[in-house]
Amino acid sequence: MISTSELRKGITIELEGELYHVLDYQHLKLGRGSAQVRIKLRHMRAGHTIERTFQAGEKFVRAQLDHRTMQYLYSDGGLYYFMDVDSFEQFTLGASLLGDALSYIKEGMSLDVAIYGDEPVGVELPLAVELRVNETGPGFKGNTATAGNKPAILETGITVQVPVFVNTGDVIKVDTRDGSYLERVS
Repeated sequence: MISTSELRKGITIELEGELYHVLDYQHLKLGRGSAQVRIKLRHMRAGHTIERTFQAGEKFVRAQLDHRTMQYLYSDGGLYYFMDVDSFEQFTLGASLLGDALSYIKEGMSLDVAIYGDEPVGVELPLAVELRVNETGPGFKGNTATAGNKPAILETGITVQVPVFVNTGDVIKVDTRDGSYLERVS
């Protein structure tokens, strides 16, 4: 059990029999009365977000998640198949569990998968991934009026703003937190 004073971003708790990931946390003290805590939560299985307010001092059950390194194998329809690199056991995750991670994963990539009991409940991406540029416009010499950026479509389908010197076929590093260009790898 953890109290409201021990809540932080990134912690997973059980609330009303469901798993929630803490996205944001605010401690509120409004005039008279006891302090309150406003928490923004993301449902681990369904993916939707909710905002709840609790009295300071309330206690929550902290979910014990097991993290395993798994390799992304392939997708079939709306299902995504992963293999545990230690036991070679295969797991299937739906698109709702992967959320924004779908924009950054490619076949053969290793990820940390959060498991609650025997059920996978989400993935944790690395801070940066390397992706190939499938399509981008040409960069013109002296074209610096637009700060030297142009859109590029990557191999996973995501569009990222890249510098003008990046060409089709280049491999670039992308920040998975905000989808921004970091550097050209090759």
